[in-house]
Amino acid sequence: MKILLTNARIIDPEAGTDTVGAVLIENTKLAGIYTGNPNLDFEPDEMIDCQGKCLAPGIIDIGVKIGEPGERHKESFKSAGTAAACGGVTTMVIRPDTEPAVDSPETLQFVYRRAVSDSVVNVLPMAALTKGRQGREMAEIGFLQDAGAVAFTDCDHVVADNKVFARCLTYAKGLNALVIAHPQEPMLSRGACATSGPLATKLGLPSVSPMAERMQLQRDLALVEMTGARVHFDQLSCAAGLNVLKRAKEKNLPVTAGASIHHLTLNELDIEGYPTFFKVKPPLRNEVDRVALADAVASGLIDIISSMHTPQDEESKRLPFEEAASGAVALETLLPAAMQLVHGDYMDMPTLWRALSLNPAKLLGLDSGRMAIGAPADLVLFDPDKPFVLDRTELHSKSKNTPYDGRRMQGRVMRTFLAGTQVYCG
Repeated sequence: MKILLTNARIIDPEAGTDTVGAVLIENTKLAGIYTGNPNLDFEPDEMIDCQGKCLAPGIIDIGVKIGEPGERHKESFKSAGTAAACGGVTTMVIRPDTEPAVDSPETLQFVYRRAVSDSVVNVLPMAALTKGRQGREMAEIGFLQDAGAVAFTDCDHVVADNKVFARCLTYAKGLNALVIAHPQEPMLSRGACATSGPLATKLGLPSVSPMAERMQLQRDLALVEMTGARVHFDQLSCAAGLNVLKRAKEKNLPVTAGASIHHLTLNELDIEGYPTFFKVKPPLRNEVDRVALADAVASGLIDIISSMHTPQDEESKRLPFEEAASGAVALETLLPAAMQLVHGDYMDMPTLWRALSLNPAKLLGLDSGRMAIGAPADLVLFDPDKPFVLDRTELHSKSKNTPYDGRRMQGRVMRTFLAGTQVYCG
């Protein structure tokens, strides 16, 4: 099966180019990438005119929460897979913060089997770093890695015990396993739902200083330096830790960092009026922090942008702000929200896709995330300028807790391909 996509604006994050041309898909791989209109000596089985719209590698989203097992009413693999395809996400890397936690090979295999059977996009599972994500006893990292875990994390349950975390890192280093850390000092940030400052004081909300992020980052980096383990920091949210991260990278420590799309496009002023759909963890920061994060993505200091998709049902969100559950769905809104960074002139399209697709693929050792001959034909065709008003009731996720409800946005996915097969057509 040969499919030719013509008249496409090809986004190549690896080469850093944005050119008009055509892409040939043969079976499950990219078989040809051409500039302009190619003269082929064969007739493709199908020809798709992209009408000058953007064609880019499918998004690889690290840190997606699925409700299976334990909270299937919030999100299932089927609903999340459909939402991902609609949002141009071709690979979901799923978190282990389920009920129970994914901390044993048996649970991981159960999750993976459900994912393969129900999801229309690729699913890669992460496993808990400690048993029950309680930070007391190391999980069986070796067995979990053999069972298919691509990384290890306790998510927002920070391992506070330095000795336990150091032991986990030492063991991970021996297996060349990837550890994902959450840079928030647990004591300072406990119970906080806003960033410390005049607004939090005005609203009467428990708050946390951005210094909590820097403190945890410094501790974790010291242990990385001691053990040599590979560590990815999942959610940087403020400027306070960026210089610390920069110094670590200049020392060639094996670290990478990510930021959520919400911290890149929203700020603390959005919680005025106590709208709980804007309650995320860590809390939204001020505008200076948001701009600093965007600049860090543009410079490459922050490697990855993720959705941090966290479905919550109405019962857990329709509560007073302090009591409401944290998190927002973002699989479908990741691409149009990310377009704000391009339209706002923070970065160009190849730079954005480096953070959305290429760098996550490199971190996990995947062949995807590239516009290269022989790479998997995981692609997204989208119109970066198409305006629309987001209606949360139209989202495909079971939970509808998006902060972008009613917001004017730009960027619509037209088609999504997984291994050369079209899994979404809008």
